[in-house]
Amino acid sequence: MSRGLIHIYCGDGKGKTTAATGLAVRAAGAGMKVLIARFMKKAESAELDAMKLIPGIEVIPIEKEYRYVKVKNENVSEEAIEYLNSYFDKAVEKAMSGEYDLIVLDEIIGATRRELIPVKKLTDFLKNRPENLEVVMTGRGPLDELVEMADYVSEVKKIKHPIDQGIYARKGIEF
Repeated sequence: MSRGLIHIYCGDGKGKTTAATGLAVRAAGAGMKVLIARFMKKAESAELDAMKLIPGIEVIPIEKEYRYVKVKNENVSEEAIEYLNSYFDKAVEKAMSGEYDLIVLDEIIGATRRELIPVKKLTDFLKNRPENLEVVMTGRGPLDELVEMADYVSEVKKIKHPIDQGIYARKGIEF
């Protein structure tokens, strides 16, 4: 593979992580080495169990969840900022090793939009990553800087969702 490209899966609909996971499986099936970092989500989900069985996919474990943390100036603890930045640094260190062909940064967009991880830190990584590293980012409301840098931007739009009828997340479908 030559130059790695940047993908964004964004929007208010279900399927951003599912799309990123599908691409990771496709890449591993083609013999590529994949690294996955999941920001904002600690909860185990079925796709993680499946990915553990696929050679070529490594998921960096996350020990704490900050899914519902507000913007930096509104009730964000320094602990959340410190932890997520440390987690990001660990992902970047691994990605910069040159061992990986694809990195998925699941929910990194939410982490940057909420100012938990500075967008400059992410854009610096994107600019300085190994030339062949493909990068996938997911989340709602990507900042303009990220959209501008991306080669692919796909929006998943909610038209209808079972949550609107009181049907909550189901194992194997939403997690």
